Amino acid sequence: MSDVHDVLGALDLNLLRSLDALLTERHVTRAAARLGVTQSAASHALARLREEVGDLLLVRGPGGSLLPTPRAEQLGPVVRRALSDIAAAWREQEFVPGSARRTFTIGAGDFAELVLLPALAARLAATAPSVDLFVRVVPPEATAALASGQLDVVLAPTRDLGSGCFQRHLLDEVFTVAMRGGHAAATGKLTLDRYCALDHLLIAPRGSPGGFVDDALAKVGRKRRVAVTVPHFLIAPHVVAATELVMTVASRVATAFGKSHGLVTRPPPLELPGFVINLIWHERTQSDPAQRWFREQIIACAGRSRARGGARPLPPDALPELAQ
Repeated sequence: MSDVHDVLGALDLNLLRSLDALLTERHVTRAAARLGVTQSAASHALARLREEVGDLLLVRGPGGSLLPTPRAEQLGPVVRRALSDIAAAWREQEFVPGSARRTFTIGAGDFAELVLLPALAARLAATAPSVDLFVRVVPPEATAALASGQLDVVLAPTRDLGSGCFQRHLLDEVFTVAMRGGHAAATGKLTLDRYCALDHLLIAPRGSPGGFVDDALAKVGRKRRVAVTVPHFLIAPHVVAATELVMTVASRVATAFGKSHGLVTRPPPLELPGFVINLIWHERTQSDPAQRWFREQIIACAGRSRARGGARPLPPDALPELAQ
């Protein structure tokens, strides 16, 4: 069997439109009008088709109409279906959330999951009940994961992901000091001296001691005691609620756990950098209707959780933890 490229390479695909029109109208003049060409051009196309196929395709019948040969009857449905498929593929496909069945994969950290995922999951359940979410940790090679389709979007602080990626600002975040409600530092002003005298909890997902709070303290010649270090942020509010420890944590995290764990907050007694969360995607999916819709849902959820005030972003290569 000849390779498809060998067959199509010698075929003028415009002839398929002519064949479809001729077989539909069975009249050269009407076929010409359907194609928007002259009668002479339609007749010339029929002659070329006969030569290409090696068959008369259409012969004269009663009243000047054209009758299809068996070969034409065989080709007609195939050509019509092929043209329809090409036209459908060429047009931008509409994404219908209510009937769509697919999975979107998000790369995100704990903070973005906590702040955005509840609202996003609820929104999808209401508008796109058969659309699934798969959330995974952002891999080191995030750009490659986005380019390959392993990830649809990344929710992360500003970072240099290289060429081919788009970013949309979603949220600004600042830090606060959280502690149990009956803590001695829960009343009165939290001064720098008082802050440094407290025992602290540090979340260190990477397993490294210290953090930007310690860096900020070092700049003013101060330090703190980190009495407990944990690798996961989920356990931190439980520990703080049951001890005299305090944690310097993203404000939305403190708000989320404040009521359930009886935590109270105080402003940090020194200037700390905030951070931002961006929506990041690859140019490969920039124009895809489904991907555009999905990004719009994330942006809408972020709008409901937007910070009241701006934060000073960290450097592009900095990835702050939820608590320090």
